[in-house]
Amino acid sequence: MKSFNELVGKLSDPASRQALKSMQRGIEREALRIEKSGHLALDKHPQALGSALTHSRITTDYSESLLEFITPVFEDIDELVEDLTLTHAYSVRHLNGQRLWPVSMPCYLGDAGDIPIADYGSSNTGQMKRLYRKGLTYRYGAQMQIISGVHFNFSVSDQLWERLYELSDKSLSLEDFISESYFGLIRNYRRLVWVLPYLFGASPALCSTFIQDPKTNNFPFEVIGNGTLYLPYATSLRMSDLGYTNQEQDNLNISYNGLACYLDGMKSAINMPSANFAKIGVKVDGEYRQLNANILQIENEFYSPIRAKRVAKGNEKPSESLARAGVEYIEVRALDVNPYSSVGIEKSQIRFLDLFLLNCLLQPSQPTDGAEEAEISANLNSVVLEGRKPGLMLSRSGEEVSLSSWLESLFGELKEIAKLLDDEQDDYQVALAKWHKAVDNPDATLSGQIIKGLKEDQIDHSEWVLQLAEEYHQQLKAYPLSDAVTARYEQDAKASLAKQAAIEAEPSVSFDEFLADYFKV
Repeated sequence: MKSFNELVGKLSDPASRQALKSMQRGIEREALRIEKSGHLALDKHPQALGSALTHSRITTDYSESLLEFITPVFEDIDELVEDLTLTHAYSVRHLNGQRLWPVSMPCYLGDAGDIPIADYGSSNTGQMKRLYRKGLTYRYGAQMQIISGVHFNFSVSDQLWERLYELSDKSLSLEDFISESYFGLIRNYRRLVWVLPYLFGASPALCSTFIQDPKTNNFPFEVIGNGTLYLPYATSLRMSDLGYTNQEQDNLNISYNGLACYLDGMKSAINMPSANFAKIGVKVDGEYRQLNANILQIENEFYSPIRAKRVAKGNEKPSESLARAGVEYIEVRALDVNPYSSVGIEKSQIRFLDLFLLNCLLQPSQPTDGAEEAEISANLNSVVLEGRKPGLMLSRSGEEVSLSSWLESLFGELKEIAKLLDDEQDDYQVALAKWHKAVDNPDATLSGQIIKGLKEDQIDHSEWVLQLAEEYHQQLKAYPLSDAVTARYEQDAKASLAKQAAIEAEPSVSFDEFLADYFKV
C-alpha cells in the first residue's frame, strides 16, 4: 500500500480533490425530554412528532423520553446542520412546554424504576423493539440507557473509491476493496479514537443524582457547588465505566481485521450464552424479560465506538446487510453532546471529523493483535478519565509517547488533507486551527471549557445545563420555519402514524413465533 504522503500527492489534481470533497454525512442526535424543572419527562412520545416506530427523522432510543433526531444524508455541511436545526425547531414547538436536556449525562433523577421504556406499539416489530430495551434494563439498569450521544455517519464518494482503486494493486474486486478499506479506516480510527474525547468530550462532570451512593463508587470525585461531581482532568465520563459499557462483552474479541473476520466474530457473539444474563430469565411466569440470555440479545447491543454499516433491505440484520454487499458507510459513536450548540454538534467539529476520518482512510492500516487491542483500550480509558492531565503519556506501538506530541503530529497530517479540501474560504484549515489550540491548552477542549466555566461561576452543573436548556428552547422556538417546512413535518408525522397503524392491522403470527423466526439460524 502507498504511504500517506504518496497518496496525498496522487490526490492533489482537481478531479481527485473534488472526489475527496464529495463526502456524504448524516447525524443522529439524542436528547432527553425534560420538564421545566429539569426532571425527566415521564409522559408518552408527543403525537405531533409522529410514530417513533416509522418516522424517518424523529424517533426515540431507549426511553420514551429519549428523543433521537436523524438527518438524511448530505454532501453539504451547511445543508446538513440546517436540516438538523429545522427538525429541532419543529420538535420544540410540540413538546407541550417541555425542554431538551442539552448534555450527555442526565440529571434530576428520581427512582430509576420510573424511567419509561420506549413504546413502539402492538406490532411484533414494535414489541420486539420494546422487549430489547426491557432486556437492557434488566441487564444494566435504566439509568445507563438514558445517557445521550451524537452519532456521525460518514462515507466517501464513488469517485474517490474509483481513484483509490486505480492506485491500488487491484488484487481485490472493487466491492471487496471498498469494504477492506473501510475496515482499514476503522482500525486506524480505533488507534486514534482517544482524540475525540480529548477534543470533544463534554461530560467531565455530572449531577450527583446520577450516582445514588457516591461513597460506593470507585471514582475519586471532587465536588463543585452543592451537587456537581467531577474528575479534575476527565473529558468524557459518558465513555467511562459510568457510561454505556458492557463488561460481558470484554471476552468477545470481535476482530476488525477485515469484513470476513468481523462477520465471523459477530456470528459467534450473537450465539454466545451468558451465565449472568441467564439468571435474569427470558420468559418468567409468562412474561418476557429479554429477547434471549446471550451476551448480545441482538447485534445493536454490541458496544463499539465505531460501526461498519450498510442500509438494510427489508428485515435484514446488520451483519446480513454487510454480508450481502459489503460496507457502505461507517458510524462514529464516540461523540458527547456538545453543550455549546443548540443541536449538539457544530460545523467545526464536522469538518474536523471529515479530516480525521479521511486521515484514517488514507494512512496504512496493519491488522491489530491482542497486545494492540489492549493498548487501544488503555489509551482510551486514560483520556476519558484524565485526558487533560499535564504531561499525560499514552502508548503507541508499545512505546510511551506524550498525548500532546502525538496530537501535534496528527494535526500536521490533517493539515495536508485540509489543504486539498479547501477553496477560497479555508474552512477546513480554520476549523483545524480552532481545535489545534487545544493541543497545548487543555482548557480549549470542550471538557476544559465546561470545568473552567463551572469553577469560575461557582454554579452547579445541573443549574448551568438547565439554563442552557431554556436558552436553546427559546432560540429554537424562534428559529424561522416556513409554512412549507412546517407542512412537511406535519405530513411526515401523520404519514408515520398511518404507517404504524397499517403495520399493526396486518395479519401476523404470534409474538413467540415471530421471535423464533427472527433468531432462526
